[in-house]
Amino acid sequence: MLINGSLTLNEFIGYVVSQVLGAIVGAGILFAVGGDFFIESGLGTNGFGELSAINISVVGAFIAEVVLTFVFVFAICGVTSKEKFSSEAGLVIGGVLTLVHLLGLPLTGTSVNPARSLGAALISAAFGCNNGAAALSQVWLFIIAPLIGGALAAVVYKALASEK
Repeated sequence: MLINGSLTLNEFIGYVVSQVLGAIVGAGILFAVGGDFFIESGLGTNGFGELSAINISVVGAFIAEVVLTFVFVFAICGVTSKEKFSSEAGLVIGGVLTLVHLLGLPLTGTSVNPARSLGAALISAAFGCNNGAAALSQVWLFIIAPLIGGALAAVVYKALASEK
């Protein structure tokens, strides 16, 4: 939204801070409510290598997260670009997010949201959840790759939309 001019820099900073704080609080609530289940499951953290269901490499995880985030953000750009799509926006965004998660869960646990990944990793490490420290050491990938995928989607969408 910053790249496409929908947010000012100050609004973007506020959005990022709100997302990160919300993710930390949300992960904390899940931990408090789920207790032992989340200690064993790792609180939905992301990972590569031994933290991946298929033992995906760091390069594979990076590519997967860039591509999955690209698809998700590109769909968001498309469905929110015109008022006439507003009645379908929720279904399209939810459907694409579902597809992205179904494809990405066995690969990396699916991030596509750096704040969500950071919140889960921080709370998981702080409260000794299974693989919490390892997830925190890998969270850099789940911050950088989605930011790249999202930025690429915004730039490509903007270029394609301006051609029309």
